[in-house]
Amino acid sequence: MTVQQRLNPALQPALVSTLGSMINHLTVDLDEITIDVSAEDWLNVASLLAQTSSTAFDQCVDLCGIDYLEYGQKEWAGEESVSYTGYSRGVEPASNARLKFGDEPAANDPGRPRFAVVAHLLSYAHNWRLRVRIYCDDAEAPVVPSVVRVWPVVNWFEREAFDLFGILFDDHPDMRRLLTDYGFVGHPFRKDFPLIGHVEVRFDPEKNRVVYEPVSIEPRVLVPKVHRHDSRYVGRKGK
Repeated sequence: MTVQQRLNPALQPALVSTLGSMINHLTVDLDEITIDVSAEDWLNVASLLAQTSSTAFDQCVDLCGIDYLEYGQKEWAGEESVSYTGYSRGVEPASNARLKFGDEPAANDPGRPRFAVVAHLLSYAHNWRLRVRIYCDDAEAPVVPSVVRVWPVVNWFEREAFDLFGILFDDHPDMRRLLTDYGFVGHPFRKDFPLIGHVEVRFDPEKNRVVYEPVSIEPRVLVPKVHRHDSRYVGRKGK
């Protein structure tokens, strides 16, 4: 049985009929459908998906950001890679927390925008799910329309994506940080954000207040787990 046969046969035609040319790309993989839409069309797409009876995606169960910086590049290659082609480090390349092994390969798709927003939608009426990906046109100031007016639940999801990735949501009613502290500088989930952070915080009993200081810990590279073939364990049960 193929993936297309396991999917509800009515979903893909309903999407094409409802959205038409606003679908930039449609992918069927692992029993799931993903559509790519432009940032300028996202609010209109969300409204149509939620309000059209043939789709009826009345719930957004999740919304998050993605940083494709150095996507497909590698530092440690292995049989079970955690990225597309190898293990990557989520730190600034010029910092001491990153190892360089000569000329790194180019990304698989150099034309891909750096940031994207992904929304996971659910239709209770039809009992089907959909993933929507919206690429941000500007890597320096990534912006997509807010869809709080369509699904009020995404209020905190969009604030989280702004806090962690720096993606702005136009017309959001309360675009503030959600998880990081007041006065925090930077966005922790960006791949150019150092793993050790920029500053450390402690309470100073003499000043009777919280103080910010330069990071005192030593940068280090965390080598991922690597499965090695070892003759000591060959043939042993449970190994």
